[in-house]
Amino acid sequence: MAFEPPQRLVRALGETAPGDGWLEKLPEAARQAVALRESTVERVQVPGGRSSLVVLVRRFDGTPAVLKLAPPRCRPEAERAALAHWGGLGAVQLLDEPVTEGVLLLERLHPDVSVRSLPEAKALLEAAGTLRRLWVEPPGDGNAQVFETVAERTGRQAEAMRATASGRAEVAPLVDAALAARSELLVAPPESRLLHGTFRQSKVLAGERSPWLAVGPDPVVGECAFDLARLVRDRVEDLIAQPSGAAITRRRIKRLAESLDVDQERLRGWTLFRAVESGVRARRVGRLQDAELLLEFAGWL
Repeated sequence: MAFEPPQRLVRALGETAPGDGWLEKLPEAARQAVALRESTVERVQVPGGRSSLVVLVRRFDGTPAVLKLAPPRCRPEAERAALAHWGGLGAVQLLDEPVTEGVLLLERLHPDVSVRSLPEAKALLEAAGTLRRLWVEPPGDGNAQVFETVAERTGRQAEAMRATASGRAEVAPLVDAALAARSELLVAPPESRLLHGTFRQSKVLAGERSPWLAVGPDPVVGECAFDLARLVRDRVEDLIAQPSGAAITRRRIKRLAESLDVDQERLRGWTLFRAVESGVRARRVGRLQDAELLLEFAGWL
């Protein structure tokens, strides 16, 4: 079978890691991964993700599974460590396999059924309940060194934001506000937990052993409000389209903070930082429509 990467993956990696050669090596890497695990390929998941090739397979005993291949820059070994630590509680199960760098063998969920398919209020409720189960103490062994901290990750992002905003008066005030919020939030974080890192409704899929399970973490260690912040802006295009979008956003922050015992102002601050960071990054790589939506949303905060 030809393991052609979906166009969504090609575009995304072209924006963030052009010329690193991983895509060119991917078809052969996928063939080797399948052969090593004596698996039978059903199909490549399309449109798939922005950071990995997802292949639906059957293991040698006939059980369905997912083979996931990701480039080093997407930290697949951190994902492996996080999934192992969660042990299937709230997240997709990591299956036993020959360990190959950049390759994960995962429990098969229903790849085309995410919590985003539910009505908005129900989707937020189910997503928040799933996220709560992931917030555990980080591992105390050597695996802890695999994970970035919130301070480390946002520090890299802050540098890129400053560089992009330099001399651009139209985005500079929002960037300044986001960076100020980050500095204040890092002074005394209330807890340190293992976080999903990139959690949103589309990262929660229907399963068999549990109704909803999280997939695709980019794990990080830090406070829970950082993880919840990305969920606040889910369906941002719908929020922007509504005349009462700003008021709905404020109510969403309040409701999510109360339901998950997170400080409301800390959630607002991290929501601001993450929205501005995503908007500035989208602008930097030429996704101008996404940038406009995200920065308008950030302006409400």
